[in-house]
Amino acid sequence: MPSVTGKITWTKKDLLGLEYLSKEEIELILYTAESFKEVTTRRIKKVPALRGKTVVNLFYEPSTRPRTSFELAAKRLSADVVNIEIEASSVKKGETLIDTGRNIEALKIDIIVVRHNCSGAPNILARSVKSSVVNAGDGWHEHPTQALLDMFTLKSKLGRLEGLNVSIIGDIAHSRVARSNIWGLTKLGAKVTVCAPKMLIPEGIEKMGVKVTSDINEALSGADAINVLRMQFERDTDGAFPTRMEYFKQYGITKERLAGCKPDIVVMHPGPINRGIEMSSDVADGKNSVILEQVTNGIAVRMAVLYLVGLVKEGAR
Repeated sequence: MPSVTGKITWTKKDLLGLEYLSKEEIELILYTAESFKEVTTRRIKKVPALRGKTVVNLFYEPSTRPRTSFELAAKRLSADVVNIEIEASSVKKGETLIDTGRNIEALKIDIIVVRHNCSGAPNILARSVKSSVVNAGDGWHEHPTQALLDMFTLKSKLGRLEGLNVSIIGDIAHSRVARSNIWGLTKLGAKVTVCAPKMLIPEGIEKMGVKVTSDINEALSGADAINVLRMQFERDTDGAFPTRMEYFKQYGITKERLAGCKPDIVVMHPGPINRGIEMSSDVADGKNSVILEQVTNGIAVRMAVLYLVGLVKEGAR
């Protein structure tokens, strides 16, 4: 097993959230991802690290980036990959998550990557199967691999995470990305500010060790990086603002707003972007944006996660 200092070894069969990981375990994932990033630059983008293993992608919610990224990550590790189409599965006949997981496991697979609209669903599945379970996003709870790739990208661009001022802006209330980023960034020594209209700031979030503001200028002032979240209109966020254009006027990231920030401020977004609502196109495609780098880095990070959980000894399962 890889280690950062020679003192830490990965022992968990699952990756369910960053809340449950230590600083050292998070650093181990990022360290492992560094070696896999090089693989993505090769002519033949494949290593035999998980040859003979089978990864199942079980996505109960629509997804483009995470599902494709997990599939590519598994294939580049030489694992076999099965994608289950929920709309064409026994789930539509009433089969429960636990029964689905146990039936998949009976096919002698090794890792289940699950995305679910219910918070805690991957945890329930992990307790019900011996296979490794990786959380690809559950309800409003966590999205650990997105946060890991965000941190990996930040560290690649700015050289460190400790001491950085990172502002997370947008729909905090419904964002699993925000929660995982907060857990990860604060554990690695970054200072985190969350900024949103008051209706979109969860009560008590300051207990997670973040600064809270509804003033966009305060959030941008002194920030080394901003992570702009998608407004989740499918989760009934329309009531938080009179119109979407009004939201953009007060909280949208524009070239004019960036002019008052640090010249090298890093602009991030987990995607998909609502252009003209969360940020303008000249920001999304501008020199400070690392949005596409986040997507690329996601493969290396997910390779690291699949590799680490995939090599946990059978006795830990």
